[in-house]
Amino acid sequence: MTRFFPLPAFCIVAIFLVPSAMRAAETHPDRFQMNHDIRIQPDEKVGDVTCIGCSIYVRGQVSGDVTAIAGSVVAEPGASIAGDVTAIGGDARLESGTQVAGDLTAIGGALRRDPQATVAGAVTTMGGRGWIFLIFLLPFAVLGGIIALIIWLIQRSRRPAPVPAYTLHRN
Repeated sequence: MTRFFPLPAFCIVAIFLVPSAMRAAETHPDRFQMNHDIRIQPDEKVGDVTCIGCSIYVRGQVSGDVTAIAGSVVAEPGASIAGDVTAIGGDARLESGTQVAGDLTAIGGALRRDPQATVAGAVTTMGGRGWIFLIFLLPFAVLGGIIALIIWLIQRSRRPAPVPAYTLHRN
């Protein structure tokens, strides 16, 4: 019969759990918000930042991507972003002394970049609100047209065919 030794069992469990708890403490929390602006202060360190219907103001450090949909991204002096910066339907603004290690993209809005701001990746902009229509609304318009065509074809096949006039007047 085997005997259970609590102290060695505790030590084995602790060996496996402590490193994972330490890694969890080192990772930076992600931020997600809807319809309420996100502000990252100079002493804050966060992971990915995502905002829908609001803007993101970065003064601290972001270890992931920064994405704003229907809102703007503003990297204020001293901001450091390790991932990509994407603003869809809003502006992207990098002020003096900011650093972006990834790509910088603004679709449907303006891109304002101070000459002292550094971007390691590609910089892409598709200004104007027309891009929002093309990217998001045009596929729905095409889908609506296809559905309307199918409905028209079904209704057309259910209607009786008209009888030619010359067959009605035969004696």
